[in-house]
Formats: sequence, structure tokens, C-alpha cells
Amino acid sequence: MDKHTQPVDSAIALKVKAMRQAQAMTLEDLSVRSGVSRAMISRIERGEASPTAQLLARLCDALGTTLSGFFADEKKPPEPLLRRKDQHVWRDPETGYLRRSVSPDGMGSPVDIVEVEFPPGARVVFDRQQFEPGLTQHLWLFEGRLTMTTGDETHVLEAGDCLFMRLAEAHIFHNPHDRVARYAIILARSKA
Repeated sequence: MDKHTQPVDSAIALKVKAMRQAQAMTLEDLSVRSGVSRAMISRIERGEASPTAQLLARLCDALGTTLSGFFADEKKPPEPLLRRKDQHVWRDPETGYLRRSVSPDGMGSPVDIVEVEFPPGARVVFDRQQFEPGLTQHLWLFEGRLTMTTGDETHVLEAGDCLFMRLAEAHIFHNPHDRVARYAIILARSKA
């Protein structure tokens, strides 16, 4: 296992609590905004529970950020080069999908790049995000196959295919195949 996946539960716990408190939100406020139970949020903040990708995405949306923004290291001075060994890696405890933040933090770019390894049989549902309606993403599949549902449309992606999606729509990532699907997500914020 990658060394960057080890301390993540405590880092997630601290970050969720710090972001909630910085916005003067109570556990109840965050629960109402995210649809995640107050008890679960409390367990996450105490480091007693590992949030799934779905749950963490809902918390991020309620806190006004994306998963990429959540995992960004604001304390580290911005540098234009982020070596692979220093990229933040997180594994979803439910599906085992591995998410690697590839883009250097703090550069002011409207683009974030994420590398994902999505295991056979994995399925993740992301609700539409409310806080940043102009946020879009491209999914560029490198290996394997992936079934993507975005809004009311379902697409079966093959290696080399690229799918454009708006985060204002719900998405279902599903790998019903027997091989890992490896892909990049390129998130882009529209300039206002």
C-alpha cells in the first residue's frame, strides 16, 4: 500500500472538523446540508469511521469544495512540480477505488487532474453537486472498460474514450467487468 494512504483517516477527520468549524457550522448544520447523519459526521471527525467516496463527496459539497479541493494541502507552499511520490492518494474503504491527486496544489489553475484505479465490480454514485454549477469534468479512460451514467444517459467506455460531464448532474461510475479500469478525471472550473 502507498505510504500516503496510511494517515488519511486522521487527516480526513481533522479536515472535515476544521472546515465545518471555519464556516461556523454545527454538526446538525452539516448534517442537514449534506444529508449525512450527525452521528456519522461525528464518528468521521473523531477518526472512528472512514467515509466512503459517496459520503465524502456529499460532505465536500456541503462544505463548498470538491474532493480535489478537500485533499489539497494549503499549508505547503505552491510549487509547479508535484512528484508522483508526493501526490496525495486515497482509497475508498467501500469499493477499494484508488484516487491520486495529480495536479500541484495552490497554483491558481482552473484545472485539477486526478488519476483513478477503479476495481472490477466497483460501483459509486455521486449526487449532483450544488455549490459550483460551472464545474465540469472529462473522464479519459486509459485501460479497461467502464459504464458511466450521467443524468439520464448511460455510456460504455472503452480504452481511449473520453466523456464530458457537468458536476451539476448525478453520475454513476460502474465497472461490471473483470479488469481494473484506469482513467484520468480532468476537472475544470468555468471562468466567471
